Amino acid sequence: MVIGVFRRFQHLGVVATLIGFGVPLCAADLSPVGLWQTTDDRTGKPKGIVQIYQKNGVYFGRVESSIDPTLAKEVCTLCRDDRRNKPVVGMVVMRNMRKNGGEYDGGDILDPDNGTVYRCRFWLEDQGKKLLVRGFIGFAIFGRSQTWVRQ
Repeated sequence: MVIGVFRRFQHLGVVATLIGFGVPLCAADLSPVGLWQTTDDRTGKPKGIVQIYQKNGVYFGRVESSIDPTLAKEVCTLCRDDRRNKPVVGMVVMRNMRKNGGEYDGGDILDPDNGTVYRCRFWLEDQGKKLLVRGFIGFAIFGRSQTWVRQ
């Protein structure tokens, strides 16, 4: 009888250990890589789909599609760099982001609507289902935020 009880507790210990190790592994596996539905921070309406990808340990975001079909052929006439007069769909709008603890920073993000390039910071929330993106000039307090939803 004592041996049977011990074996039951032994199995519970194994299960508890696996669960205990599994949770941190899942949390560590959260990655921004994938498709994200962007939202216009002024109107709150869905705007497009951005593909975040990693290349040599650095993260980038490319516009994959526009929600509004009339904007699908839009070009960035206000851009001031090599993206000027290029189609927005297919454009890399987020560049050179690096993981820094629980967030990603060090790169920039372009707003094709006004051609402004902002410093950028983002982090995952809601178990990787949401991406909080902050674009700013100078200090992070002077900027705009968006919540992107994983697709």
